[in-house]
Parts: sequence; C-alpha cells; structure tokens
Amino acid sequence: MLQFFAKYKKFAIVMAVLSAVILYTFYTLMKPAPSLPVYQPDMVDRSLVDSTVQFVKKYHKIADFKLVNQNGDTITQDDYPGIYVADFFFTTCQTICPIMTDHMLHIQEQLKDDPSVKLLSHTVIPATDTVAQLKRYAVAKGVDASRWNLVTGPKKEIYELARKSYLAVKTQGNGDKYDMIHTENFMLIDSKKRIRGFYDGTDPEAIEQLLEDIETLKAIEKRSDD
Repeated sequence: MLQFFAKYKKFAIVMAVLSAVILYTFYTLMKPAPSLPVYQPDMVDRSLVDSTVQFVKKYHKIADFKLVNQNGDTITQDDYPGIYVADFFFTTCQTICPIMTDHMLHIQEQLKDDPSVKLLSHTVIPATDTVAQLKRYAVAKGVDASRWNLVTGPKKEIYELARKSYLAVKTQGNGDKYDMIHTENFMLIDSKKRIRGFYDGTDPEAIEQLLEDIETLKAIEKRSDD
C-alpha cells in the first residue's frame, strides 16, 4: 500500500496544484469586475441640487464650462478629457478648506506618475479669489499647475456648475440668487463627464477610498475601450 502511494505521489501533487489553479481561474472568471455607480441628481441630497434638476434620473453629465485658472489661462472641458477630481473652496477659508487642500495635495502626490488624472478646484467667492489671489494660494500650497487648476469666473457660471452639474454646494438663502456654501465633497468624474463618486474631502479614509476608486475607474474605462 505504501509503495502504491509512493508511486503516485508526484501525480497526486500535480493534480492538487492543477485543481487549485483551475479553481482559482474559475473564481476569477466568475467574480464580477469592480464597478462604480453613475450618480444622478435624484440620488443626491436635495439641498445640494438645483430644483431644476432634482428629479433627473439618467443621462446627467457635467456641463461645458469656461473659467480662468491661477495663471490666467482659460480652462474648459477640453482641458479635462479624462478622469478628474473636482471640489469647491475659497482661499481665505479657515475651517475645512485647508484640510481639503492638504488632501488634494496628497492626491496630487500619489498620482504624480499618472498625468492622465487631473484635479479641478472652483472658488465659490470669485469676487475676492481673483487670478492673482489664486496664484498666491497655489504657489504657497505647492499646486502643480500642469494637472491641478484653481479656477475662477462669473459667479453665476460657478453656481450653476456647483448645483446643476457637480451637485456639491448649498445655498445660503440670504437673498443673493447665486450665493453658495461649499461642502467638503470631492467628486470623481469619468471621461464621459459623469459623477462616479462623492468623498468627504476632510476624511483621510475617504481620500484613500477615492484613490482606490480612481484605479477602479481607470480599469473600467480600459475595459470599455477594449
């Protein structure tokens, strides 16, 4: 009996290894590929969404825009053909903005070898966040202008982008039609201009999840191109 087992020992080992490989391959093929939701306005807290789009359930995309960055350059959707992370802030904010900016810097550093992913920060107080002010802020913080634009422009355009496209700010209700309070949200946008995720820009764990989701989104977009 022992001689029998000794004779077929190598065969048994080979079969065990082969079986493990087959099971792993089967599991990998059956396991669904990672995915991310496509956010529509009706999925988001209504306080962040303009009343004109609150009930939209499909086909929502970031609207075309034309703004000016910290270097005085015109920035449009054509400068963001791929994946990007967007937020809203203002340079003199002393509460959540410094934390959000630090986390954007962390994202910038983590993705320094992947120029395909960009960052876009919109001021909610364009009257004071001029090009010169944004430039001072960018230099002080270490913003890489080749991939991260701090943008200003007409308040109406920023307001409408914030509430009708990015679904990311609240109104102050003080009588100013275009006044707004930004939130801590970071938005992950895909190459089709759709929102694929919302993240608390003040939470380190949420930022790490955002970085993971960027990789997931890159894989999703690669599969769709194949």
